[in-house]
Amino acid sequence: MLQALNNPKARTTAGLTIASYLALVITLAITTFYPAPVEGVSVLLILTVKLLPLLLLSVAVFNGNNRGYIWLGFVVLFYFTRFVVSAWLSEGDWVSVVLTIESFLLFTFAMYHLKVNRPPQTATE
Repeated sequence: MLQALNNPKARTTAGLTIASYLALVITLAITTFYPAPVEGVSVLLILTVKLLPLLLLSVAVFNGNNRGYIWLGFVVLFYFTRFVVSAWLSEGDWVSVVLTIESFLLFTFAMYHLKVNRPPQTATE
């Protein structure tokens, strides 16, 4: 776990990213069942559509892989866009606002981790 860290500060940023990643995944799973599941649609199908893109990146997130964090940024932007639109259309529904904040924090922590965890520069001639 967290094998690809290039300095001590990267451990903190990776921890923040993992915490926000888990918060987003857990919140998405909870909102599938609360307040009530959609009638006539498989709960497994809903969970798969909601979580599969994030879960595909879980190994990269937990290993601190920079390339995986870059892909996580791309994926989270799609989630963020959906949550912002949902919050706007629902006129500030608290679930949409919480998901918007969580996806924003995940993106911010992941991008800050990439800045902090840059590979050491080698001297070139």
